Amino acid sequence: MKKLYMILAAVAAMTFSAQAQTADKIFVGDYENPAETYNGSYFDMAPTNFYLAHTGAQMIFTPDLLADMNGKQDVQIVGLYFKFNDQSFEEIARDYKIYVQQIDETEFAVNEEGVKQFFTFDNLVAEDALAIDLLEYYDEDFEIGSAIQAVDYTPGKSLLVTIVFDAQDDDNCTMGSDYAPFYTSGIRGKAMTYTSNTVSFLDYAQGNDFPDATATLGCGSNVELPVTLIQYTYDNGDQTGFSEINEGKTVAGVRYYNMAGQEMAQPNGVTIQVTTYTDGTTSSAKVMK
Repeated sequence: MKKLYMILAAVAAMTFSAQAQTADKIFVGDYENPAETYNGSYFDMAPTNFYLAHTGAQMIFTPDLLADMNGKQDVQIVGLYFKFNDQSFEEIARDYKIYVQQIDETEFAVNEEGVKQFFTFDNLVAEDALAIDLLEYYDEDFEIGSAIQAVDYTPGKSLLVTIVFDAQDDDNCTMGSDYAPFYTSGIRGKAMTYTSNTVSFLDYAQGNDFPDATATLGCGSNVELPVTLIQYTYDNGDQTGFSEINEGKTVAGVRYYNMAGQEMAQPNGVTIQVTTYTDGTTSSAKVMK
């Protein structure tokens, strides 16, 4: 499987954690062996469909889906990835923004007319430009996702993830009206989507029709969650501190790993730094650059 990462362009100045951090992950749906894609309307797929120039999606990851983080201290969400099933030969270019926030709700509200309602959203955690030559990934699954600026998570809360994709021009869209490239988890009704060839979801969210989601507006209101990988870190209970333990030791080497456990040449985004000392001991710390 090939992987394509949308990497956050800038996070924060490099800092070192005073507590040992452990990286872990949660899968929503069968991420390793996905078998289903949604074959309904083109605006009933999250996090995007690439068919139209402008899309938006809101996804609720409920406490039961995030239960593996319960009982852990200082939990932070640091990455979101989605499994893509290529069905096209085209090149796609998009600007994207990702917003993540905690909410108490586990469902989308419904107004008096029976129309589901988008949530007001804030807390931008990633933005960048994405260009994919789908011919390169023909007939292969791959990942679209992003390391994000760390978001604190409180056990028992839901996570609201809002993702906005905008083409640089309104003509940059795929061919065909049933283009469903993202695998789905089978968890229905936890996502809502918006599509347009002329108006960004960000502009729509400022309009009089927001927060309504209707088919006449190009919205899908009963959408399945996409197969998702959520990466997070937490305090593993070692309170001794990175600098206190290793004060006066001679460093033999330093290695960097991303949240998926892959070694990196240099820290980029949220990274785990593993330092080896001449006495054979090692220490780790979460690094942000």
